[in-house]
Amino acid sequence: MAIEAPVTDFPMIIDGRPTPSSSGRWIEVRSPATREVVGRVPDGTADDVDRAVAAGRRAFREGRWSRMALADRVAAMNRLGDLLDRDADELARLETLQTGTSYKLRRESDFAFASDNLRFFATQIRNLEGKAAYEYTGTHTSFVRREPIGVVGQVSPWNYPMWMAIWKIGPALAAGNAIVLKPASATPLTTVRLAELALEAGVPAGVLNVVTGRGDVVGAALAAHMDVDLISLTGDTETGKQIQALASANLKRVHLELGGKAPFIVCADADIEAAARGATAGALINGGQDCTAATRAYVHRSVYEAFLARTAELFDGVRVGDPFDPATDLGTLISDTQVARAAGFVERAQAAGARVVAGGYRPAVPGLPDGAFYRPTIVADCAQDSEIVQDEVFGPVLAVLPFDTIEEALEKANDTRYGLAASIWTTNVFTAMEAARTLNFGHVQVNDHLMVTSEMPHGGFKQSGSGKDMSTYSFEEYTQVKHVMLELTGEPEKGWHYTVFGDKPAE
Repeated sequence: MAIEAPVTDFPMIIDGRPTPSSSGRWIEVRSPATREVVGRVPDGTADDVDRAVAAGRRAFREGRWSRMALADRVAAMNRLGDLLDRDADELARLETLQTGTSYKLRRESDFAFASDNLRFFATQIRNLEGKAAYEYTGTHTSFVRREPIGVVGQVSPWNYPMWMAIWKIGPALAAGNAIVLKPASATPLTTVRLAELALEAGVPAGVLNVVTGRGDVVGAALAAHMDVDLISLTGDTETGKQIQALASANLKRVHLELGGKAPFIVCADADIEAAARGATAGALINGGQDCTAATRAYVHRSVYEAFLARTAELFDGVRVGDPFDPATDLGTLISDTQVARAAGFVERAQAAGARVVAGGYRPAVPGLPDGAFYRPTIVADCAQDSEIVQDEVFGPVLAVLPFDTIEEALEKANDTRYGLAASIWTTNVFTAMEAARTLNFGHVQVNDHLMVTSEMPHGGFKQSGSGKDMSTYSFEEYTQVKHVMLELTGEPEKGWHYTVFGDKPAE
């Protein structure tokens, strides 16, 4: 893997213009595969957040976007989708450079879905549902307006930099809001390009602002800002707690998509080949750096060893290497820190008596001796209360436990502080429906794992956050409901006025 292009600076976009940080400092973005610098972004400050929020507020107050004819707003968002398709090769390359994950994942999965997501949001805003206008009092017509909130702050993650940014800006833009978006400091490059393409598509200046920098500076300033009306975060649960606390200063609305610890239940009647393949794909997508990744498999004791053996074969066959090699299935993790985190979980599980049946080590990759690689790993015979079962690893590691009854499996699956995603593998429709009802997760799948679609909501329960991405439900996050009531009689004196002044009218 050779990085041939010169290092490029990616200034912030504030009020439609490339903008350096008020600090004058820059942050280097390095490839996790080569350690080389692949770009630089401004090291943003609280003052930069103030400038961006002010730009967003001006744009919103002037109605540059929120009062634009809806057909024109939709057209601009669709043009942005077209531009994402046009530049998909370049953007996927940039995404691969900054994340270290395989190019085929970014180009053929993330970017194909991202533009579809955007077009869905653009179209769906034209089909919002609500109460019909009616004379509920007999003398007034009541109806509901669904309006944009104002200026929304958004913090996107490093695991899916462009795709998750689309999930955030799509409904927010479609609803008519102005946005200040902070990308993760490790992976900000494609987000800056997204803002540039939005301007090219016809989104007015000030409507989509991008401020780069550290989370404890830029993210914190955005969450606490008194002129931000909503803060949305995709990130880990601890960061979510901090964001929620900061947001309380002005009681702004909070939308959180946080961590996960997805259970993967394999029943005795399951198709073991399908389950093994589903577990491999579900656990290893994006190097396991996915909140919905399959992280703990509960397998019926009668098929436990068969499932382990076949899944281990599939894990061992996953090709780890140069992210740009078409033959590579799994590139790097985001950093050495993340590799050390995954390795630490595995080592401590082994020390507690679990057994590693695949992977469990950092491989040597030819030509990339310093890359943040880690082999796909299966750890069997784990204890339910162990950290590898209870805590988020965020790496290519699957913990496997046996069960004897479906009641036991469902109870153990729900035994977590997270509630984002879950799956069950069975050919019994009654078992599937009982699991769908019992599993306390925002997204439950039967005989598949990880699949999402623009038309259906994505979001978690408990410490996996609150609120929904995608689907019509996402517009509930980025709009506010206003009741409008029109008096119909024109009479100056109303029957209830006597409660404030005068005597009760004679009947």
